[in-house]
Amino acid sequence: MKHSSAFYSTFAASVLALSAITTTSAQAAAHYNCANASGCQLVSSKNTSSNFTATKYPIVMAHGLGGWNRLFGILDYWYGIPQTLMKDGSTVFVTKTSAVHDSEYRGEQLLRQVKTIAAITGSPKVNLIGHSHGGHDIRYVAAIAPQNVASVTAVASPEQGSKMADWVIKTVEEGSAKDGYAKGEFNSGSKLALAAFKILGLTLDVGSGAPLSKLQQQDGWQAVTALSTDYMKRFNAKFPAAMPTSYCGMPAQTTVNGIPYYSFGGVGQVTNGLDPSDYMLALTSLSFKGEPNDGLVSKCSNRLGYVIRDDYAMNHLDSVNQVLGLTAWGKTNAKSVYRTQANRLKRANK
Repeated sequence: MKHSSAFYSTFAASVLALSAITTTSAQAAAHYNCANASGCQLVSSKNTSSNFTATKYPIVMAHGLGGWNRLFGILDYWYGIPQTLMKDGSTVFVTKTSAVHDSEYRGEQLLRQVKTIAAITGSPKVNLIGHSHGGHDIRYVAAIAPQNVASVTAVASPEQGSKMADWVIKTVEEGSAKDGYAKGEFNSGSKLALAAFKILGLTLDVGSGAPLSKLQQQDGWQAVTALSTDYMKRFNAKFPAAMPTSYCGMPAQTTVNGIPYYSFGGVGQVTNGLDPSDYMLALTSLSFKGEPNDGLVSKCSNRLGYVIRDDYAMNHLDSVNQVLGLTAWGKTNAKSVYRTQANRLKRANK
């Protein structure tokens, strides 16, 4: 197999930079931005006086549907969370998969990045944290390559599907059928929406630093389908680790193949009146017909492994401290939840 000299130069530089970090004291911490096309680049590093979040293995974070890593070099998907963890001793990698695609496709992309991170850090395992759709991706990696995974933490993830996704699919299929289209075909309005979804994904690729020659594949219909109840029934049958056996049940197992599984989520919608996204989530929450939810994921659906909490005063974006830290006043802050979870992993020797 032939590789360009530029690839080897980039890889060598990454190895040297990461070696410098991983061979220093436990008080050295770093934040890296990773993507399939461009490898892992150092965002910042520091020596810290605290080792509260100094996990044995690196923390690797996987974004949700329509997500990114660091947009245009400025806006973090995990707003302020990597910096909070790094301040107290964590080495954090944020990853980038196709913003718009299905769970197994994205899971394969994440797996390649996990293996790269493990190789260049010399760490045999990583602690996986996935938000929303990213919670499916990390479960896939843990099932396919358990030797590379120290722990799994799913955040506001529709582990049994989202009723919002079910509503979208029903609306598209019924609308297309009404216009005379056969099952599996879409009317012009649906085609336009799916095309816009694809453009959004490609834009997020570019904004995340991917070169135009290496943009990731995007598929809006596959992405929505992957979040549906029917898709997740098949996914969970294939990858059942740490899942409850009923919709609103609690998981019987919290550790599988030596990997502890955790989850947390919220039940808020309008949590900060200054955040315009809250009002959008208030509308999408109507699809749940009164069932406790965060605007996109129900309380019952986000349970996996050890349930830290499933009823935080957080909506779907609050759980990654978005938008721009505009979250509920006087309630548990997302950054503190991640900080506590990292300490929990540290105490578990993860």
